[in-house]
Amino acid sequence: MSSGSILPYFVSGIIVKGFGRGSKSLGIPTANFPEDVVDSLPQDFKIGIYYGWAALEGQIYKMVMSIGWNPFYKNEKKTMEVHMLHNFDNDLRGKNLKVAVMGFIRPERDFASLADLIKEINHDIEIANTNLNTQQMIEYKSCEFLTCS
Repeated sequence: MSSGSILPYFVSGIIVKGFGRGSKSLGIPTANFPEDVVDSLPQDFKIGIYYGWAALEGQIYKMVMSIGWNPFYKNEKKTMEVHMLHNFDNDLRGKNLKVAVMGFIRPERDFASLADLIKEINHDIEIANTNLNTQQMIEYKSCEFLTCS
């Protein structure tokens, strides 16, 4: 079974400290799910880059999410890192994050340089932004999972 057959997929958890690379080296901050949330993904949930909606403190944001081992950084543990298409002024750790994973963008892969990785992430963000502007995707923005506290 591919991830496409289990989408949309809904997941929530408390934001935890990540590796600190999103904001610092990439300029693309992420909210990271804890290990127990990552471990609860269905066995057939394909690693890669996804897009969807994120709910945080009563607001809904477009998001791009990486699920996997981040081969460029050679992670030893699988992670779920969410980049919301919004600029936050404060630390989000400890807050409850809900995401509706709506679609698959691409498989995870390694990159020759940090610049190549950043360029690809920005391309992923463009794809997510475009796909989430469709009427079908906009309707999910008000789904009960995201809007009830």
